[in-house]
Amino acid sequence: MTLKIQENIPIAPLTTFRIGGSARYFVDVACEADVLEAIRWATERRIRYVVLAGGSNVLIPDEGLDALVLHITAGESSFVGRTLTADFGCNLLQLIRTAAEKSLGGWEKLAGIPGSIGGAVRGNAGAFGPEIKDFIVSVRALNSETSEVKEFVNTECDFSYRHSFFKDNPKWIITSVQVRLEPVHSAESLRRIEETIVEREKRHLQNVQAAGSFFMNPTAPADIVTMFEIEKHVKSRENRVPAGWLIEKAGMKGAKVGGAIASIQHPNYIVNTGGATAREVLELAKMIKTQVKKQFGVELKEEAAVL
Repeated sequence: MTLKIQENIPIAPLTTFRIGGSARYFVDVACEADVLEAIRWATERRIRYVVLAGGSNVLIPDEGLDALVLHITAGESSFVGRTLTADFGCNLLQLIRTAAEKSLGGWEKLAGIPGSIGGAVRGNAGAFGPEIKDFIVSVRALNSETSEVKEFVNTECDFSYRHSFFKDNPKWIITSVQVRLEPVHSAESLRRIEETIVEREKRHLQNVQAAGSFFMNPTAPADIVTMFEIEKHVKSRENRVPAGWLIEKAGMKGAKVGGAIASIQHPNYIVNTGGATAREVLELAKMIKTQVKKQFGVELKEEAAVL
């Protein structure tokens, strides 16, 4: 075996939450062949495997993971004309900047979304309007049960708000992504990237121990949508309202359980203020969901995944 399997590796430091126990087994994977080899190793030993990429949008249990953690590391990327092909572990922001330097873009508003391009595709990440689905040509994925490799064209990926086929079917592991970009002036694209990052830093918390937005923005009843539009003077998209707005309206901004808090600055961020446990995060999340449901009849759904 060419891969190095390690044992009892702390994985909280590999996540933005900085919460959770150790992995019983751990391996770095950078390409499709690595993933296949790691899964075979786990299958032969009847051990569960878990895929961990950029470490955002995940919560690791306090007791750790009795599994083989496949830690996706940065792979390779290449450009042919307007098309970018990138391995799943490539950092999204780095790809956006590299494309701009090659006078290719159109996706600058995605700059600053944390994590890898594979994770962005799985959750159909988006910001300020555009979503990653708007640029995807195809996605290459490996079936962990059959070892089949398939190219999924955009329409086969079942993209919708923060959703994809791969989120519903975790046996399919994204291994590379093909993106079609537009010709742009390099300097202008780089300027837009930096403007987007500045705007993102205004709206989202930076340098905190959190998973990012903990809940997805939910669809809401017409009266709640109207209330939001009147109060914020903006039009709702797809009858969705911001989860953070609902959390604040429900009086849960600043709510705490142990070391976990619904942030004062951005209530949809559950922040580890120091020493928070996964159990405390989940208890706080449950409290928030209960109050939003009770007061507004809206069911919040987690964007962050509990592994």
